[in-house]
Amino acid sequence: MQRETSSHALVLGLLSAIGLFALDMYLPALPTIAENLKADSHAVQASLISFFAAMAVSQIVYGPLSDMFGRKRPLYVGLVLYGIGAVGCALSPSIEWLIAFRFLQGMGACAGVVISWAIVRDLHTGPAAAQLMSRLMLVFSVSPILAPLAGSIVTVFGDWRLIFLVMVAAGLVGLAVAFFFLEETRLPAARSESSIASALKSYGTLLSDRYYLGLVLMASFGMSSYMIYVANSSFVLIEHYGLSPSFYSVVFSCNAVAFIGMSQLNGWLSRKIGLRKVIRGAVAGYATMMVALALVTSLGVDRLDVMAAFLFGGYGFLGMIIPTAAVLALEHHGRIAGTASAMMGTIQFITSAIVVGLGGLFVDGTSRPMVTVIAICSVVVFLLSLAVLRSRQGAMAAAE
Repeated sequence: MQRETSSHALVLGLLSAIGLFALDMYLPALPTIAENLKADSHAVQASLISFFAAMAVSQIVYGPLSDMFGRKRPLYVGLVLYGIGAVGCALSPSIEWLIAFRFLQGMGACAGVVISWAIVRDLHTGPAAAQLMSRLMLVFSVSPILAPLAGSIVTVFGDWRLIFLVMVAAGLVGLAVAFFFLEETRLPAARSESSIASALKSYGTLLSDRYYLGLVLMASFGMSSYMIYVANSSFVLIEHYGLSPSFYSVVFSCNAVAFIGMSQLNGWLSRKIGLRKVIRGAVAGYATMMVALALVTSLGVDRLDVMAAFLFGGYGFLGMIIPTAAVLALEHHGRIAGTASAMMGTIQFITSAIVVGLGGLFVDGTSRPMVTVIAICSVVVFLLSLAVLRSRQGAMAAAE
């Protein structure tokens, strides 16, 4: 059983990581892309927002399709779109074309994320699901560590366009992994219950489930606090603090290390004290670290080591929040796991796109706007946790 869980985590983690690989790998090249395509930082960040938006919208489609036709076939379609979008990005003659092809790439990239979450729910519930989700996050989180570093290495051998060709290769690897190593977990008997009408009905059920929505929004604002860092970190760390692209990749990766390390405690802690206590403690630690960072920055402390230390701690706690919230949200929606994970992913990426877009309005070249938005997101997560985890419905649904 242990070996089977590890195998599932490796395969699902790799398939999920392809989307983040496309997100993180070109971050060190954002200033170069802006210069090469004669675009300002807001226009280049629009390529990130278009990717978020595509992942948000497309998950609504992949989830029900994976319930109706099985998990593997929609995954194949997504990986092909991902590759086509990456080729288009590599050949883009202008920032407008890059934004458009990033949207297409995002339409494909989200398939691995939403379908992997659904497969976790197909296989397990409760602490077992938390353990598998945490192990999935272990592989999934390697992407933010390796992708920016890989992007900076690639630019040594070519320009930023070569980065997208490497993404094409990653998509091909994903297709091979899905075809040869991923078994179908949505059996024909279960698919017979799914249809377009049932999908629409399921979305209505999910939207009326306040406990589910509260947990999803907790994960969404938590992810948004990370995505605002993704969108702004290259400009803040390279242009404001003067880091080289290679050193930037190392600093950026530290937060993923924290995320990985803490997420691996989920399975053990959930068995010892329960999922609800795990997420309550993590939310408190996360909000404390991020609000403290914003206060220190507002007092005029503009030091990279201080910011990096607080982000390391805060994103470590976030590594416990996101997988635990996902497990609790999907716990009682196993019959429509694909649709439920799609709705969760859609809300997460819509929220991220809105937060990144609004945050971009206040960019001033310093770290202050970025850390302020991160702190606001952490406070929202904390307030949501008070409302959701104390509710009677929540207590009954997540009874341990």
